[in-house]
Amino acid sequence: MTGQACIGMIDSGCSPGQALALRAARRFWLDDGVLREGPALPDQLGHGSAVLGCLQTQAGDMPVLLAQVFGQQWSTSALQVAAALLWLVEQGASVINLSLGLHQDRPVLRQACDEALATGALLCASSPARGGPVYPASYPGVLRITGDARCAPGQWSWLGSAQADVGGYVGGRGLAGASLACAAVSGQVAAWLRECPGLDRQQVVERLRAGACFIGPERRGGRDG
Repeated sequence: MTGQACIGMIDSGCSPGQALALRAARRFWLDDGVLREGPALPDQLGHGSAVLGCLQTQAGDMPVLLAQVFGQQWSTSALQVAAALLWLVEQGASVINLSLGLHQDRPVLRQACDEALATGALLCASSPARGGPVYPASYPGVLRITGDARCAPGQWSWLGSAQADVGGYVGGRGLAGASLACAAVSGQVAAWLRECPGLDRQQVVERLRAGACFIGPERRGGRDG
């Protein structure tokens, strides 16, 4: 990873006020099955606005690139996410937050993730605490992040489980815990990259392990250290 660190996020957009601080934004949608792209619209779901706020809390004033793949509904496609991902890489994103998960493994998304990882970009994707695999979190090389109720703001856990690599602070905004946890961890990683632009994925993983406040999944009736 070289050059100025920049955060990329793929989500539902952001508020008009937040948009003033973006380096660039682009919307990706399907029109009768055909991929289209154009200027981003204001966030209609509130999810992206919350995720961006969480990212900025951890990463400060680092430049942000926004790729919008959700509109008025909680639905998107692998093609949209793949196009958004490649656009972020072209724009220079060094760490990309994907607070989303698709239930189907699609070749177009897998290939886009492979191409992004090959450039040195670090992909951080949310993964549910329970249930089946989601994508892109389940692709090799993608950092899998879920919510961990043990974590306070600024803390994270190293889980190393079948579901996730890292657990993060879930926040209190009523949104899915994994989404905000992913943003919190992505923001922390982005802050490290700003300080040390040459960090690679393995070095980031080592920092996450070394700085974790908890090791292993939460277990009822026991203590985690």
